[in-house]
Amino acid sequence: MAVTAKPGRKIGGTVLRWVVLVVLGFYFVLPLVAMGEFSTRGINNTRSLDSWTGIFSDPDLVDAILTSVELAVLSSVLMLVLLVPTMAWIRLRLPKLGRLVEFLCLLPLTIPAIVLVVGMAPLYAWVNYFLGDSPLTLTFVYAVLVLPFAYRAIDAGLASIDLKTLAEAARSLGASWGTVLWRIVVPNIRTALIGASLLSVALVLGEFTIASLLNFETLQVQVNLIGKRNAGLSIAVSLACLVFAFVLLFLLSYVGQRRRVTVVED
Repeated sequence: MAVTAKPGRKIGGTVLRWVVLVVLGFYFVLPLVAMGEFSTRGINNTRSLDSWTGIFSDPDLVDAILTSVELAVLSSVLMLVLLVPTMAWIRLRLPKLGRLVEFLCLLPLTIPAIVLVVGMAPLYAWVNYFLGDSPLTLTFVYAVLVLPFAYRAIDAGLASIDLKTLAEAARSLGASWGTVLWRIVVPNIRTALIGASLLSVALVLGEFTIASLLNFETLQVQVNLIGKRNAGLSIAVSLACLVFAFVLLFLLSYVGQRRRVTVVED
């Protein structure tokens, strides 16, 4: 005997969902609106875009933005190079080590950033000695910081496909392990890889503690310094970073939705 939902209950559920969405929308949008209002506030209650145009006229800020973008790209690439082959190989050949690798990848999430800095400061003395004092050496630290978030995203992607069957079929046709990884694994978990990369970019662009204590000029360090002399400019940069992350998230959802539609059509 089929059970049908009552019309009144269905309408009540729809109303509740819309109420929740509206409340959450105000919760997230209002701070952004307030930031935009403050960053465009001029003298005598006028509106001005001086804070926004000042983003590109401050050479130190531009250099910090470029440095953070380079760190985000390098950290994402290093994270993918380390995690994807390792996790695929463990799922195929060494499943008993899965818990150990998961524990090691999630460990940075439980250690405060200040503790990581205390442990890495002596190590970075040698890194600076051999590789120079470029801020790009923070790539190694940031690749460790993003491991917990990237691991979960990639693990979900690998769990959604029959990796063992795909790999064995490709190997039986003469494909090498590199070919299996590049032409079988990566295309099937593309959305998961994009998600892991997005999380890495968001974390790197927002990281302040480690860069500040290790005396590197990144975006958030420069924003903190600018905030002491020009609050409007610092708010404008922060809002631009948030909007940039939102656009990346939207593009990720679009790519994932387009991929699902393509799979269904095929």
